[in-house]
Amino acid sequence: MSDMYEIRILVIDDEPFFLKILTRQLNNLGYRDVVACTRAEDGLEALGADPATYQVIFCDLGMPGMDGIEFIRHLVGTAYVGGLVLISGEDPRILQAAQLLAKAHKLNILGAVEKPVLPTTLADILKHVKGEAGCGRVRSAPQRYCADDLLAALDRHELINHYQPQVSVASGDFVAVEALVRWQHPMDGMVFPDQFIGLAEESNLIGRLTEAVLLEGLRFIDDRNRSGMDINLSVNVSMDNLVHLEFPDFVMRVASDANVPVTQLVLEVTESRLMKDRLISLDNLTRLRLKKVGLSIDDFGTGHSSLAQLRDIPFNELKIDRGFTHGAADNPALRAIFEGSMGMAKHLGMVCVAEGVEDEADWQYLRQVGCDLAQGYFIGKPMAAEDLPGWHVSWQAKWGRM
Repeated sequence: MSDMYEIRILVIDDEPFFLKILTRQLNNLGYRDVVACTRAEDGLEALGADPATYQVIFCDLGMPGMDGIEFIRHLVGTAYVGGLVLISGEDPRILQAAQLLAKAHKLNILGAVEKPVLPTTLADILKHVKGEAGCGRVRSAPQRYCADDLLAALDRHELINHYQPQVSVASGDFVAVEALVRWQHPMDGMVFPDQFIGLAEESNLIGRLTEAVLLEGLRFIDDRNRSGMDINLSVNVSMDNLVHLEFPDFVMRVASDANVPVTQLVLEVTESRLMKDRLISLDNLTRLRLKKVGLSIDDFGTGHSSLAQLRDIPFNELKIDRGFTHGAADNPALRAIFEGSMGMAKHLGMVCVAEGVEDEADWQYLRQVGCDLAQGYFIGKPMAAEDLPGWHVSWQAKWGRM
């Protein structure tokens, strides 16, 4: 418990009685260094010139004077890198919106909880805040890369695939993997796609990148087929891939060269930005589906005109974004959105895949509502191809215990 004593916590709430209760609960959990403030302005003053003094901040949303939303805005300006826990007795949807806002500001959100706060909830939120004191050290800025860096990486075959498994909710069977590209940088180590996908799109390298991911993924599926494991492969494609009329022919050719039936291939489309040429994109997507390539509308509900896409494009799979999956069991708003999306998919004859299945509560909820496929850390994280057999054995054992 010695790590707990090294963690300094700032608690901000305009209700003195609640402050006293929360401070006592934290003390009982072993967190002795707790500073309490009844005003957000006092909390900012307590942070002072060195915000790293505090490793965790608990902040109420509904306060007179400076409210919790204003506090978040000012907290960003302090360059605070510790953990933030939002607390509220307001409408849960307000709390959820505040959490999304804080995440958009790149704050380290440890949790968002409704009053009254239970000691077990506090313990769960703070259980990872040890040793490094809740990320209290200043984090280095992400490395920036240019188009020449990425082009050289493609030429040197530094772009590699990791695979995240998808399983049947009803049977637990291993049915598919999603290929997720990583950059194995010789100096910086593993670089994640949020640092180079946008660059690839802006520098007209997305075609090369998609080709690399697809070719490696198809070779992996061919190896699985030869070993007797019949699973599908999902690959993300950019809107920029779909403005070239030769794209469907390219997909058919590389699948044939890899000896993989196109019925084992699913292309995931996320309209994260508006189509450059809607007619060509519609042409390509319709041809791909005509040739029996699977089409998945990815991150449903988060892009542009998702309902219009469902109306116009012959998707046969719908992936519900993790933001609507994780926690849906206990959140009426998330449940309504999830079940509405799943019901729409069922009526359209589409397979429904839930992303972001993070814990057993998520998994049991999916079983209850009858979702088709599931993907997330509760099942398996993205991993190198050679790690999948070991994961499969452990998943079968886990499934057998549920």
